[in-house]
Amino acid sequence: MSLEIIKQNPFQSMIDRFNIAADILNLDDSIIQKLQKPEKQIVVNFSITLDNGKIQNFEGYRVIHNTALGPSKGGIRYDKAVNLDEVKALAAWMTWKSAVTGIPFGGAKGGIICDPREHSKTELEKITRAYTKALSDIFGPEKDVPAPDMGTGPDEMGWLMDEFSLVHGKTIHAVVTGKHLHSGGSLGRVEATGKGVSIITLLALQKLKLRPARSSVAIQGFGNVGLHSALFLYEKGLKVIAVSDVSEAFYNPEGLNIPELILYYNLNNKSIKGYPNSVAIKHEELLLLDVDVLIPAAKEDVITQKNAGDIKAKIIVEGANGPVSSDADKILHDNNVLVVPDILANAGGVTVSYFEWLQNSLLESWRIHQINKRLEDILEKGFETVFRVAAKHNVTPRIAAYIIALQKVADTQSVKDIALEASKYKQN
Repeated sequence: MSLEIIKQNPFQSMIDRFNIAADILNLDDSIIQKLQKPEKQIVVNFSITLDNGKIQNFEGYRVIHNTALGPSKGGIRYDKAVNLDEVKALAAWMTWKSAVTGIPFGGAKGGIICDPREHSKTELEKITRAYTKALSDIFGPEKDVPAPDMGTGPDEMGWLMDEFSLVHGKTIHAVVTGKHLHSGGSLGRVEATGKGVSIITLLALQKLKLRPARSSVAIQGFGNVGLHSALFLYEKGLKVIAVSDVSEAFYNPEGLNIPELILYYNLNNKSIKGYPNSVAIKHEELLLLDVDVLIPAAKEDVITQKNAGDIKAKIIVEGANGPVSSDADKILHDNNVLVVPDILANAGGVTVSYFEWLQNSLLESWRIHQINKRLEDILEKGFETVFRVAAKHNVTPRIAAYIIALQKVADTQSVKDIALEASKYKQN
């Protein structure tokens, strides 16, 4: 059967990498089956009254993949294309992301099938509150902690916290991260994922002995992650020669002025469309530019077996979750493209989310230099560990990251399962 016929979905890509790492670790079949499947998959249906008086129904999801290492943690996305397979994959990636970086969280993800651009602030608040109420027995600081993702931000997280607090009769800041500062949010959270991507990019350049001041980068996606990645790398001296968002893709071989572009973006209704001082190119062309670093920071499965052979970048740093499908892995490896996997590359978000959760739990407020220093320390340690394990097993950094994550989660899960069995015998 050809690879064309077996159209992969994000969850299948995750399973493919998981299986390779599980084989290397020689994991027991029972633990493999347990870690491949989510602990819980919740589908909720709810209705809200729109501004025009009509009632509209919505479907939402929350998938809790694993809680061996701690409370499950993961974003909520508002997008028309949200589906259960995507949410399952994202929840599993969150488990591995936390494990690789040594953060005491499990993995979860959520989503609502909707286009946030089609709804007013009032409607989005109603959608968020209805979703929260439907999942009020699932969420909790010690159980499951949501965060922002595609289509959501500090407003949605604030409404979620408020609704959860109303249901439980007291203010509970630590139920969610990514909030506004006035609602108990953390300094550095908004830019955390992009900052993490830039830290990892600089480490990858160092690994290949490439100097930032002589390196070029193309960034697909100019949302929160792409924008902040572009800004931090521009400030470190890299030449950002191409960026794109859903509306347009731009190229300037001399390098784009990123602060100027961000100002234009903010004044242009959060869009780069029509930006001068550059040449418009096709979206797919951006991925194939001759650059030192390519950062896909938009959606999953943008690099597949169809275009992987045409990638000219020396390094791919996965700003998005799952931008490289598993059928492209071997092609990129054979072409000596260094791929820094999503579960390491974009872990800055969950890391600073953890800091926010800690600050809320401890009733503390940390300074930005503390947060940035701790973030750098965690990501540098994770990067070094991944590349050490990759060399030890002669595998790609992606498989090394999975090996680290699976080993940690499997060991902890086994200990918990043994303890659970022992408690059953005591009861009997």
